[in-house]
Amino acid sequence: MELMLFLSKEECSTCNETRQLVEELVELSSLLSLKIYDIEKQRRLAERYHIYLAPALVITGADDGKIVDYGIRFFGIPSGYEFSSLIHTIGMVSKRDSGLKPEIRRELLEITTPITLKVFSTPT
Repeated sequence: MELMLFLSKEECSTCNETRQLVEELVELSSLLSLKIYDIEKQRRLAERYHIYLAPALVITGADDGKIVDYGIRFFGIPSGYEFSSLIHTIGMVSKRDSGLKPEIRRELLEITTPITLKVFSTPT
């Protein structure tokens, strides 16, 4: 599994802390890898993954050696309660199982237009 971290040298108050957090996380498992990108220098790659803010973390999987993007993004530092969400998400992607019931999966297959789901949280 590959984590893609997009950082910025401009106006990013949590980029350094996010980098440190994700680097420490990746050190815990040989099954995780990390690639770090500069959002300004690698603008095309950032746009490809719909990254317009930093820090941003893209959670990807691998199938037959190819990177698979599941559309999962974390913007901002995933600390506090968000850290447990990050760990849970990594587990779901690694297992290729969202945990959704079969009837919910069938209903989701009926959606024909793109949907962006955003969950906002603030540290307390």
